[in-house]
Amino acid sequence: MPTLNAFYAQSGGVTSVINASAAGVIETARRHADRIGTVYAGRNGILGALAEDLIDTGLESAAAIAALRTTPAGAFGSCRYKLKSLEKNRREYERLIEVFKAHGIGYFFYNGGGDSADTCFKVSQLSQSMGYPLQAIHVPKTIDNDLPLTDCCPGFGSVAKYVAVSTLEASLDVRSMAATSTKVFVLEVMGRHAGWIAAAGGLAADHGIPVVILFPEIPFDQPAFLARVDALVKHHGYCTVVVSEGAHHPDGSFLAEQGSKDAFGHAQLGGAAPVVAQMVKEALGYKFHWAVADYLQRSARHIASAADARQAYELGQRAVELALEGKNAVMPTVERTSDSPYEYRIGSAPLDQVANAEKFMPRDYISADGYGISDKGRAYLLPLIQGEDYPAYRDGLPVYVTLQNHPVAKKLPAFEIAK
Repeated sequence: MPTLNAFYAQSGGVTSVINASAAGVIETARRHADRIGTVYAGRNGILGALAEDLIDTGLESAAAIAALRTTPAGAFGSCRYKLKSLEKNRREYERLIEVFKAHGIGYFFYNGGGDSADTCFKVSQLSQSMGYPLQAIHVPKTIDNDLPLTDCCPGFGSVAKYVAVSTLEASLDVRSMAATSTKVFVLEVMGRHAGWIAAAGGLAADHGIPVVILFPEIPFDQPAFLARVDALVKHHGYCTVVVSEGAHHPDGSFLAEQGSKDAFGHAQLGGAAPVVAQMVKEALGYKFHWAVADYLQRSARHIASAADARQAYELGQRAVELALEGKNAVMPTVERTSDSPYEYRIGSAPLDQVANAEKFMPRDYISADGYGISDKGRAYLLPLIQGEDYPAYRDGLPVYVTLQNHPVAKKLPAFEIAK
């Protein structure tokens, strides 16, 4: 079979282990040099393909690529740019094929979440209709853990570990001060429509911490919430609230909605923690502190879950293997076979069943009162935060790699990217 080059890009919000998937793709491709030539990376995600701004990963040393396994964020740059539908902007998709053709690219690996799965699927469809052979494989990534047909998503386990640890540690701080100072601590975490990340805060309850969780899956009931907080403070002297950014009122309006949209057209969220904290202060009079985990939760490679880092690499590796097996328009998946001991296998799912679909917290993973996690939820979460996979340290700080990211010479006329 002819040797074809590959294109790899990172999309959307990055994670502490997305580079582990990149290492899995690149190292596996290098082991199959008889089938795969150079792996080109898109600078700043799919924008790199549209602008023909490619990076030659073949010029990076084996040690540098290996170091990606313990380096957070996106080594090649990411973007929040959603290609429009084929009907609305076919020219963008045609441009991708033109760039791939110009650089002898026959493999397309797109590392992202639900919107990226949709792009990957559309690229595979168009390549077939244009008669250009291209195998498009989606590499899953999202801290929101909301991709369907996979037990979990790379990036989530590490965020869950960070949130669980932060909830525990901050709560111990509050407990120390509760007699004369702060009674309620509110931690806001990511999660627009699915409460997987917020659920991780519930693991602190196993250590005796009184925790109230506000899930997107459970409409916010202000009187019931305030009564729950009041009861916990009176019993324990303090409590911690973990609120998902997507917590919403019964009418569907977000507690934290700002009235603006992000690049994908989603409502821009942020500010649920101060809203909830002020609500507690006004109704109950308790002194509070609040924090927003924001980028800290998804970039904390120093406390990444070993299980998560391992799966991120394995899914990148399996993406290449699927392509070499002739598969197209698929995504490698994690298939859990046992909770304890935690066991899984790597499978695959068709992209037409993954794209634009979301996986929510099952109701039976949430406690009956709607403010915590159930035993089933705990059994699901615990294996995903297991193990520590520390990076190397020097002078007290972790050692992370910065790639050289050598550009590839352009062969095509410039292309104007739609705003």
